[in-house]
Amino acid sequence: MSQPASTRLHPVAALRAVRNLMRNREDTQQVFLLIEALRGKTTLRQFVRFRQTETGRAVLGEKRRLLDRLSDRARLAALPAGTLGRAYYEFMAAENLSAEGLVTLSRIERPPMADEVTLFRERNREIHDLLHIVTGYGRDPLGEACLVAFSFAQTKLKGFAVIAVFAARRIARARPRQPVRRAVFEGYRHGRSAGWLPGADWEALLAQPVDAVRAQFAVKPAAYYHTIRAAVARGSAAASRQPVQAVPG
Repeated sequence: MSQPASTRLHPVAALRAVRNLMRNREDTQQVFLLIEALRGKTTLRQFVRFRQTETGRAVLGEKRRLLDRLSDRARLAALPAGTLGRAYYEFMAAENLSAEGLVTLSRIERPPMADEVTLFRERNREIHDLLHIVTGYGRDPLGEACLVAFSFAQTKLKGFAVIAVFAARRIARARPRQPVRRAVFEGYRHGRSAGWLPGADWEALLAQPVDAVRAQFAVKPAAYYHTIRAAVARGSAAASRQPVQAVPG
């Protein structure tokens, strides 16, 4: 297996990406730039672990691309309600997302890697939105912060940790009465205690009930995140019920 041209960390590029992301959280490409800047040798270590698993050997031997399955929307839509694949299809449709769109956003300049390592790295990219379903975290800012904390525990990619810390601080300032930092740290703890999801046979899991997937990988339900979401919803509902005072003419 050939080595990448460089496994050095690039803190200046990482800081630039963080600043850009904090200014515009919808600029998803900054996430990929940040992860690349702080990737180091982490992906290589994770790849070695993946290659030692039964699923890893099958995926690499077949040159299997998860993107092919996730792009087959007709096949996903035909799965029974409650399955991971059907839930993924509905989630992506509701959020106006596509697996192909994530590929486009991830196109950044990066050091060359061996084909098998690239396949593994792309597979990890594809599972991000599947993890939204499995963990129960939404695409709101807090949900994304919790999910990247979960993903840091699973992958050890430093870029995820940086995003989680900065996002938690920003959201906590906006919601000082809510346990935001506890919610994000809970995501990290749940990522540590869960089974190793980068090594999962996601193609097979698509036809399984979401609850069965969670049970198989010991993914615990998020408590703090949903508590905060419920409190925000109650606050919004109460605000909408406030009487509108007439403006003197």
